[in-house]
Amino acid sequence: MKTMTARDAKIHFGEFLDTMQREPVLVTKNNRPVGIMISIEDAADTLIPEMFMEKEEGYDAWFQAKVASTLDALHSGKTATSSHDEVMERLRQKLQLKPDAL
Repeated sequence: MKTMTARDAKIHFGEFLDTMQREPVLVTKNNRPVGIMISIEDAADTLIPEMFMEKEEGYDAWFQAKVASTLDALHSGKTATSSHDEVMERLRQKLQLKPDAL
């Protein structure tokens, strides 16, 4: 990750934009980190877009209820977690059963 001062980012804004499209850029002010600039492509792979999306009315309550019911099922033993490898193997098996899946 490249580091730039806020002053350098302001003076060399074009370079700043070019750099952040290749890699995240840590911005500092008075030798302290104050922010990170990332590309839209990098942001798409994070939860950032969800923070700014408009949600339908009742979404938060629905989501909290879903999480609570899943945690209840997990704690009561009605469901169990699986390792990443187990899930990937089940997915591979399901895809092998579908001839047009790949």
